[in-house]
Amino acid sequence: MSDLVVAFQGEAGAYSEAGVNFLFPDAERRPYASIRKVFEAVEVGRCDLGLVPMDNSQAGSINETYDLFLKHGLHLVGETLVRVDHCLASLPGTSIDDLVEVVSHPQALAQCEEFLSSLSAISRAEYDTAGAARKISEEKLEGVAAIASRRAAELYGLHVLAERIQTYPDNYTRFGLLSRSPAPLGEPDKSSLVFGVGHVAGSLYRCIGAFAERHLSLTKLESRPRAGRPWEYVFYVDVEAPASSPAMIEALAEVSEHATFTRLLGSYAGGMGKNQA
Repeated sequence: MSDLVVAFQGEAGAYSEAGVNFLFPDAERRPYASIRKVFEAVEVGRCDLGLVPMDNSQAGSINETYDLFLKHGLHLVGETLVRVDHCLASLPGTSIDDLVEVVSHPQALAQCEEFLSSLSAISRAEYDTAGAARKISEEKLEGVAAIASRRAAELYGLHVLAERIQTYPDNYTRFGLLSRSPAPLGEPDKSSLVFGVGHVAGSLYRCIGAFAERHLSLTKLESRPRAGRPWEYVFYVDVEAPASSPAMIEALAEVSEHATFTRLLGSYAGGMGKNQA
């Protein structure tokens, strides 16, 4: 095992841990109960890097992660895509007809809504998919099933009642790699930034136009409320270009002329492989 310590949200068997295993198979993996705790662990130096969920192909952006980028001074230095195949798992000897409750992370419950609607069991949110599986195993919860990965089910000795229960079969979560240093993992070809605009007509149009005029492709544009400033919004943007390219340097300079603030979250290698959880 290397000396590298990588933080992730959840328990052993979580999809985020699968992302860490893919990027850093020899690193020490350190679980934390929340995304916020992952940011804090990296920022104060308890961990070298952190892997956090950013977007899901079905559920969209993980808003908590994007809000935390503004509160912490960390850099986005890499990304990876994890295939999310949800299983329904319970104590051995349990059948689907025995279930009275299904527990998992809220995102997982939402991603399996169609399947869950066919059951008579109620749904209840837990902080983590693998954590839900672990709780059922450790507390011997009869009549309760977890939505989690097959690896989590096997890890905690649960029986898989059903597989690939997500509503949309092709389900991926994009995870971002956090670091105190801006040095990217791999050769950068993608950049992420956030900027704010005031109540000035045409401000957003001019900011977005800075990229369009230079033929820079945007793969994400999303607004979020700006904390502490009612009815003001910040915009998160992913651009298919490294921050060091002349076109990006010019575009960022122009955005700064029209935005109330601009912050480059990171420049990194995009789409660093898809891996199976």
